[in-house]
Amino acid sequence: MVKKENLNLILLNIARKEHDADWNWKGVHSPFARIYMVESGSAKVIMPDGAHTIEPGYLYLVPAFVTHGYENDSFFILYYIHIYDEQNIFDRLSFPFKVVANESDKMQIQRLLAINPGRELNRSDPDTYDNHPTLMQNIARNDQFPFYTIVETKGILLQLFSKFLEKAFFKQEIADKRIVKVVRHIRENINRNIGIDELASISCLTNDHFIRLFKKEMKCTPIQYINQKKIEKAQLMLLINDKPIKEIAYDLSFENVSYFYRLFRKMTGTPPNRYKRKIAEGES
Repeated sequence: MVKKENLNLILLNIARKEHDADWNWKGVHSPFARIYMVESGSAKVIMPDGAHTIEPGYLYLVPAFVTHGYENDSFFILYYIHIYDEQNIFDRLSFPFKVVANESDKMQIQRLLAINPGRELNRSDPDTYDNHPTLMQNIARNDQFPFYTIVETKGILLQLFSKFLEKAFFKQEIADKRIVKVVRHIRENINRNIGIDELASISCLTNDHFIRLFKKEMKCTPIQYINQKKIEKAQLMLLINDKPIKEIAYDLSFENVSYFYRLFRKMTGTPPNRYKRKIAEGES
């Protein structure tokens, strides 16, 4: 059970949607999370661990940055909610895909829809809303609503999300408190150039002892872990701001831009320029 995590959920979109064999998409990879509740019928969500049927009686959660797809060959109706968490809690916690829903959950979703009119998507194609301008526009739209509506919206989102949070767990249980402290330091300072000497000093260990302990706990070297987190941050930055790739690399303390390109491609399978171009091509 997770005891404490920063959580600031922002509503992007919500709607009740009818589909008739037209909810079929592959390779969806978004910087925001999705909550679904099916009213009638069924469809499939293709997650990394396989295909899951979604049907009435449950709430479903697709975390941010999880590549997935949809399959639907019949008529069905669902509510969808898109939420954005700037702290990206999904980077640290694993969540269940589904939890049991009750009548109160349906009422909460209907209330959320009622107090947030006009938040539906114009098109169901993820390429038209998984891009930076659309995402930023959706975030900015929250400022157009009265403060009391924003507060009630956040309250409902937290209540719905708490059902998943109750069964969430840290992706990696770290037994040694010194490594817990180091991992937190890396996450909070990912834009900086973080060296082994600095991390070893935080953990009060020699460099060699620290590296051995880190590998034992994290199953990778400190540098590998830092680079992984930097590239994940780069993916987010490419999605939510208009900076040139070179500037993003410098912002993450990569002095060698060519190395940044190679590392990005190695970890994501796509060079950053193609990744950015794919986002741009999806703009509506």
